[in-house]
Amino acid sequence: MTNEADRSPEAPPFWSELKLPSLLYTEGVQKLHAAIESEWDPLLRSACQTAAGRALWKHVTNDMLAELLAGETQLTRFYQKIQKDCFNQAREVSGVILAVRTLWFDSKLEAAVSLLNNQEVLQVVLLGAGMDTRAYRLNCLSNSHVFEVDFPQVLQMKASLLQEATVPRVEQQVMEMKAKMLSRVEADIRGHDWLEKLKTSGFVPEKNTVWILEGILYYLSSCDAIHVLKTIAAYSTLTKTVVLADFMNKPSTMLSNSTFQFYCDWPDELLPSLGFSDVKLSQIGDPDAQFGLLNDPLNMFNKLRTIPRSVDVDPENGTPCCRLYLVQATGSPSRTS
Repeated sequence: MTNEADRSPEAPPFWSELKLPSLLYTEGVQKLHAAIESEWDPLLRSACQTAAGRALWKHVTNDMLAELLAGETQLTRFYQKIQKDCFNQAREVSGVILAVRTLWFDSKLEAAVSLLNNQEVLQVVLLGAGMDTRAYRLNCLSNSHVFEVDFPQVLQMKASLLQEATVPRVEQQVMEMKAKMLSRVEADIRGHDWLEKLKTSGFVPEKNTVWILEGILYYLSSCDAIHVLKTIAAYSTLTKTVVLADFMNKPSTMLSNSTFQFYCDWPDELLPSLGFSDVKLSQIGDPDAQFGLLNDPLNMFNKLRTIPRSVDVDPENGTPCCRLYLVQATGSPSRTS
């Protein structure tokens, strides 16, 4: 019998019907999500949009808390996009980039934990954590202290939603922490005090650390993005460090004129200039960044991989070459910036 996770995600039954958990219709959860929809700006709501994508691709992301954190409105909107793609027999279903990105970060984080873990507790810092649930779903974090850094209203809302999941109800999955420790750090990484707040929450610069910057850098100004990367690079001279980040190229930021700011066409050159070493870059569709989700050989991601990175416009059809780079870099006390 074929395992459901091994089947093509572009076909039924995954998206034949949107089935939402009963927890979303409880009074407490509905009030919290109503506040999100009425009070949060687009930047803050992007955390719930990301959770919706992970929820609807949970047959590969295994994110069982994502539905709760996304909410009915965002789940319905994302589902409608997927249904439209399936109806039109699109080569790339909405959310596939998000699913691949999630799996890439998960796999690289697991490898980094295996590399850096020793007798001491490993530190894992998620900048712009949003509605991330890795502390609850990745077994590899059992000897890790996870720090989630984000705006106060995001982390407070996340904590309130997760609290609703702990209320005893019939036929409800028990929420279990996988990480050894979890600290939520209320800070705006666009400011210059987030590192001090991180230290106050228990972060020790001299301990081995994995930094995760998933879906965050392009929301920052160029100045703020470089400052964040330089800050991490400076501390990589104190201890073994792994940085996992994704970068948009310039055409990608044009997709949302009001939201995306920072871009980098050559992150594998930028990071060494800041002090990182052993930089490895992947594009969606590369052997380590497709996870069996891009089976159509004519999908746009495979085509992009055949076009030189210096080219911004597809020479065949004139469409922008929108790229997302997945980058892993390391640092150690033996290398100075």
